[in-house]
Amino acid sequence: MKKKNILIIDDSALMRRVLSDIINSDERFMVCDVASNGLEAYDKITLNPAQYDVILLDINMPKMNGIEFMEEINRLKLKLTVIVVSTIAVEGAAETIRLLELGAFDFVTKPNSFSEAKENTFQENVLTCLACAAGFERTEVRNRKKQEIPQMPKPKGNDTTPVISVKETVTRKPHKAVGKDARKLVALACSTGGPKALQQVVPYLPKNMDAPMLIVQHMPAGFTETLAARLNELSGLTVKEAADGDVLQKGTVYVAKGGSQLRVRKKGGEHVLCVTDEPARNALRPCADIMYESLLESDYDDITCVVLTGMGRDGTVGIKQLNDKRNIYVIGQEASTCTVYGMPRALCEAGLADEMVPLGEVAGAIIKNVGVR
Repeated sequence: MKKKNILIIDDSALMRRVLSDIINSDERFMVCDVASNGLEAYDKITLNPAQYDVILLDINMPKMNGIEFMEEINRLKLKLTVIVVSTIAVEGAAETIRLLELGAFDFVTKPNSFSEAKENTFQENVLTCLACAAGFERTEVRNRKKQEIPQMPKPKGNDTTPVISVKETVTRKPHKAVGKDARKLVALACSTGGPKALQQVVPYLPKNMDAPMLIVQHMPAGFTETLAARLNELSGLTVKEAADGDVLQKGTVYVAKGGSQLRVRKKGGEHVLCVTDEPARNALRPCADIMYESLLESDYDDITCVVLTGMGRDGTVGIKQLNDKRNIYVIGQEASTCTVYGMPRALCEAGLADEMVPLGEVAGAIIKNVGVR
């Protein structure tokens, strides 16, 4: 198996060394070059844009920072796979969101200390993200030295989700049309590629949408508030980070808080959000399955479930549960428009999707089912 060539761009010699050690420990990858700032990397890349399979990019650097680097790459219309290595501090969130808008594949939060950088969590996060970006099958990082990791077949888009067994396929209950006065909700899940994909969905929803909307985007604490604020700037409807006790209102979008879980509960005649500190499920906080399963006891007459780009299969189990008890309509993002065709594929293979549509048609599909006030 030919190793994937990785370029590291970081002004810290120590971080370049740490990342190099992590990457070179995996038989699938090889650090073939490093750069101490965006300008140095820009010169290397423009000489031969095809020489790097994946690029790890720092944000704050002298001469040319990460955002300036990505803007120049976009100006030249170069198609590069870039992973942002970002500080976990809140002050770095806006820059990280901007880089995702500019086309970065995903981001990994940079540790606050050298000792944290040597821990398994950071190493596994880097290698898992690299494997996904490079198109490898998702496997346990600890087994990487024992065997060669095969590539998944790619029907369209990068795919990291194993094919679901036919035994797991469910019988999809027919969706029942509801009247104009029915109580409706939109519940959306996304992961890798989600922040950019959401900009092709949320701003295209009308401010008089006849339902509230929940979004679970896999992100750590400190980033979802910035993501919600950015979507709010671009949208006619109101977008906010979900807060404990929020009463769900039509025409408002609630983004699940990073590092927490999101549930919906009934309170009197209203539905209220619960932001909890409960543990991660399948290593995810927030987890879409938890959000979906909390809707089992809701009073909504119609729930529109939407699954966009993302690695893994979060959302499928929760939607299966809703399929058994609630009236739902399920929209998945079509493969060729996904950054990673994992979560939508799991949904489709399980037989849960009413329709699979290109990203540019998702907003229209939502409004067709939900309507406006």
